Amino acid sequence: MVEPVGNQYVVARPLYSDLAFDEEHQKVPRYHKNFVDHLRACFSCTPQKAKKVALNLFPVISWLPAYRFKDWILSDIVSGISTGLVAVLQGLAFALLVNIPPGYGLYAAFFPVIIYFFFGSSRHISVGPFPVLSLMVGGAVIRIVPDPVGNSTLANSTLMDEINQKRVVVAASVTVLAGIFQLLLGVLRVGFIVIYLSQSLISGFTTAAAIHVVVSQLKFIFQLTVPGYNVPLGIIWTLKGIFEQITKTNIADLVTALIILVIVFVVKELNERYKTKLPAPIPIELIVTVIATGLSYGCDFKGKFQVDTVGKLERGFQAPFSPDISIFESCVGDGFAIAIVGFAVAFSVAKVYSIKHDYPIDANQELIAFGIGNVFGGAFKGFAASTSLSRSGVQESTGGKTQIAGLLSAVIVLIVILAIGHLLEPLQKSVLAALALGNLKGMLMQFKEIKILWGKDKYDCLIWIVSFLAGILLGLDLGLAAGVGFELLTVIFRAQFPKCTVLANVGRSDIYRNRKDYRDIYEPEGVKIFRCPSPIFFANIEFFKDKLTAAVGFKPLRVLRKRNKALRKIRRMLKKGELQVTPKGLICTVNGISDSDEELDNNSIEELDQPTDTRDLPVQIDWNSDLPPNIIVPKIDTHSVILDFSAVSFLDVSALRVLGETLKEFVRIDVDVYIVGAHDGVLDKLERCGFFDEEIKPSMFFLTIHDAVLYILLKKDLELSAPKYKPNMEKEGKDHYIINTNGLRSRELMAPSETKF
Repeated sequence: MVEPVGNQYVVARPLYSDLAFDEEHQKVPRYHKNFVDHLRACFSCTPQKAKKVALNLFPVISWLPAYRFKDWILSDIVSGISTGLVAVLQGLAFALLVNIPPGYGLYAAFFPVIIYFFFGSSRHISVGPFPVLSLMVGGAVIRIVPDPVGNSTLANSTLMDEINQKRVVVAASVTVLAGIFQLLLGVLRVGFIVIYLSQSLISGFTTAAAIHVVVSQLKFIFQLTVPGYNVPLGIIWTLKGIFEQITKTNIADLVTALIILVIVFVVKELNERYKTKLPAPIPIELIVTVIATGLSYGCDFKGKFQVDTVGKLERGFQAPFSPDISIFESCVGDGFAIAIVGFAVAFSVAKVYSIKHDYPIDANQELIAFGIGNVFGGAFKGFAASTSLSRSGVQESTGGKTQIAGLLSAVIVLIVILAIGHLLEPLQKSVLAALALGNLKGMLMQFKEIKILWGKDKYDCLIWIVSFLAGILLGLDLGLAAGVGFELLTVIFRAQFPKCTVLANVGRSDIYRNRKDYRDIYEPEGVKIFRCPSPIFFANIEFFKDKLTAAVGFKPLRVLRKRNKALRKIRRMLKKGELQVTPKGLICTVNGISDSDEELDNNSIEELDQPTDTRDLPVQIDWNSDLPPNIIVPKIDTHSVILDFSAVSFLDVSALRVLGETLKEFVRIDVDVYIVGAHDGVLDKLERCGFFDEEIKPSMFFLTIHDAVLYILLKKDLELSAPKYKPNMEKEGKDHYIINTNGLRSRELMAPSETKF
């Protein structure tokens, strides 16, 4: 619609103009395909579809034929050997976190790697034990098979062997259950679930897990018989048990662990500082393990100092077993938490390397790969696997190009299982505990993020702190649930209390921004532009209403009720002759009002909320002018309100009801309301819910703020140019007041000099 404004022409585009806009621009109608045709398209098999399914299920098919053997094989061999040696040591060390014999950690470092080679989509992560998952599995193990009480019981090796076998079954069963969850989530294509675990939550949770790892390894460093506690506040009970037995510390184990810790931390710091100059990180874990094993064997530490060693490592593999269904029933929560945490950590690491080396990864395929790996590994008495940050760093930094390096690392683990595992039998468990702690530096350094997050986003900082404290005090399983719950609560809180703003025109252009952020702004007189940057639903609709009334400076319902009360007084005064109609308006002829406020206030609220009806009055009342005594009505200087819904993604039924009532309140006091930028989904919802009626019409919707502003200015310009009877406000005599008018009704419109009453 093109209309002149002064000597210019503007275009006002209401969003609803029957079907003219859609027909002009040939809008494509929405329709659904025939159901039978849709099923036929989904389930038909073509060579192209079969190839796509095979490539998705076995990503190795896509990159293995393109493997550059001459350029990459040497790098993958070096990377595979380095990663495999680290995997052996971490498998032994992290088995202590699961509270099972160390040898079973080798199974967790072997089977998932083989499975991931065929099914995984990342080319650089190193699959295997991860301290956080190991600790979560260990928590379920301790809960179902607790430590025996008393040193005499511990001395009974036969009983301990039975307990260890039960714990191995529990750990393997929980791992299989976690794998089943991951496999189901992958098949159902719900890999997007990882988006509900923010980086702040993962950081706080893994830091809490690192603290749990530190506490759980203290009993191996001090060689104390402290039972595990997988209950809320269990970490406090564990520390209490450690301090009560601190005098029984084995000094040889303590000294060995401290020396190993210092050496590992120093060398890892050198590796980090000079990583650009070193061809490969110094394999300090391997070096100290070889030295510690040799010293323990040569000096007979076990006989002389009664240190606790790894003990017998069984050669070869054990037969697969069937998981215990009763354990499934009691560990559903543990299995689901392990599945989610393992996938979240692995996917976040895989995503970093995929961006760095420019290749895609599939979240759903990662779930399938880890699911099959954990089911297969658990069936062979391994425990839950994900990816280790340090081990993946070794694989990538030593030149690993593809999962060929991962396959070669599994070969190194295989050699240890089949041939040379017995050489590690003299190794002290305190050394493995020290190596486990040495891999926690990165997670413990995440405490630095608190200060950074506080400066960037206080909500994310609170998520970090709550996830950390919940993980420490409630345990890792309940702590993760509490962290996710608090994270979702912050989302609701932010949506419930959005930062609503009043907009203004910037630089006399078609751009509208927060008026507090700019200097060169223009605000049309009597127009308020209000923006809500969030969905509007049952939880924040009242907040939205309060912010809107605060922005316009008045409550429309209160104004409406005041006006209806004032009209009743005016009608009574006219009936009693206390007001007279003159060519200049209504004149009050008495000093006071005979009707009491108390009498008028007793009227029904429902009647006062109805639209003002002035058809029985001879003039239209100007509510912003001076009124007779005892007639008090709030004055408003706003004639139009524009609601920017460009950031409103949805409205629910409760919000629509309140929104409709609020808009009607504005319309009933002659304030025009316009809604701009509404999405198609919002408009469809309004139509389905019967939002429109005689007061709320589709013509209030516009495409942009600027269109609505131009329409308002044009409308006001036409109103001002129309002939109207507008007597000025004036006072006649001591006791005579005039009610100013905006003009007579159309049927009485005539020149002022010819007005008759």
